[in-house]
Amino acid sequence: MRNLLKGAMFAWLLLLPAMAFAQAEVRIFTGGAMSEPVREVGNAFAKSSGHRLIYVTDTTGALSKRLLSGERADVIVVTAAAIQALEKDGKIAAGSRVDLARALIGVGVKVGAPSPDLSTTETFKAALLQAKTVSYVNPASGGTSGTYFEGLLQKMGIAAAMKPKTVYRTQGSEVAAAVAAGEAELGITFTSELAPTPGVKVAGTLPADIQLPTIYAGAVVATAGNADAARGFIRALAGAEGRAALKKAGLEPVAAAGR
Repeated sequence: MRNLLKGAMFAWLLLLPAMAFAQAEVRIFTGGAMSEPVREVGNAFAKSSGHRLIYVTDTTGALSKRLLSGERADVIVVTAAAIQALEKDGKIAAGSRVDLARALIGVGVKVGAPSPDLSTTETFKAALLQAKTVSYVNPASGGTSGTYFEGLLQKMGIAAAMKPKTVYRTQGSEVAAAVAAGEAELGITFTSELAPTPGVKVAGTLPADIQLPTIYAGAVVATAGNADAARGFIRALAGAEGRAALKKAGLEPVAAAGR
């Protein structure tokens, strides 16, 4: 009997490392434009792998700062330009970057409201000047779309006119929420942040000559506590299931289908 108990205890001790790995926590930093597909793929990945996924959603700039300051993460999904900068700073595991999707900046309006004319830069400019309120991500929060759009207003020569009716938000999802709540007539952010919000209609994307096509990428953080699980999650994002989730979110997959 004693030998049986010893054998059972020994077997249990052998199983503990495997159980700990199966239930490992994977912490994922994701930019707002990618949050919907990341969560969709992540939920399926958690079920199939047994890992517990923790999501931290913020702007690309804010997430980069958090990683540089030493905050723990296993995976980061932000703009490819930010990944490249983090790689130079030694924060990304070498060779782990995978380009995932192409995002476009769009214009959101409340469901039932008329859509602005987005056919040309001039008609878009006129729509902005006509609108009573316009929301976008405050550049101070590190958002890609907001930083670009505020610079675009300067180039268009209407920054001063737009300032009194600007409704700043800290993330694209909050821009969409402002439109849904009637706090902003127009919302400018990535279409993948506008589309999931109930009460918001994507009127279209910015005219091609002033658009900012943005590549989002995923990578394993250099100090990842569970690098194998992190790589597995990125493979899932770049695979068939991930591509389907990206398309569903209004993003254009760029990773090779068989990756």
